[in-house]
Amino acid sequence: MTRRRMLGTAGAAGAAALGAAGCGGDEPEPQDALAGTVVAQTGEVPEGGGTVIVRGKLVLTQPEKGDYRAFSAVCTHAGCTVQEVEENIHCLCHGSEFDIATGEPVAGPATEPLERFDVTVDGTDITLDGPQDA
Repeated sequence: MTRRRMLGTAGAAGAAALGAAGCGGDEPEPQDALAGTVVAQTGEVPEGGGTVIVRGKLVLTQPEKGDYRAFSAVCTHAGCTVQEVEENIHCLCHGSEFDIATGEPVAGPATEPLERFDVTVDGTDITLDGPQDA
């Protein structure tokens, strides 16, 4: 095998792996690494909506003033990362939507809720505590 062909094959395999990682796979849970750390400031999470924290694959919401919640940003339908939070949490891959207060599916193909995490608010710091006890 020539060097050029070997590098081309390796590049194609790498690109395929990256493509597959965008919508599922066996990636480690980034929320575990963030447990105990400040993940956002209260001013970054709009009341009646929320925000996606991409680095931690988290969704932070504020359904009512001062009530902050955290959910996994990994859609329970096909493993895509949710992209938007307005009145609901939206996964644009296949159209699933989740309630910002409970993480329960309200539309689309997803039938399971998003995993919920406990958070602590200290001043303006929102700290991720870990998965919510069942």
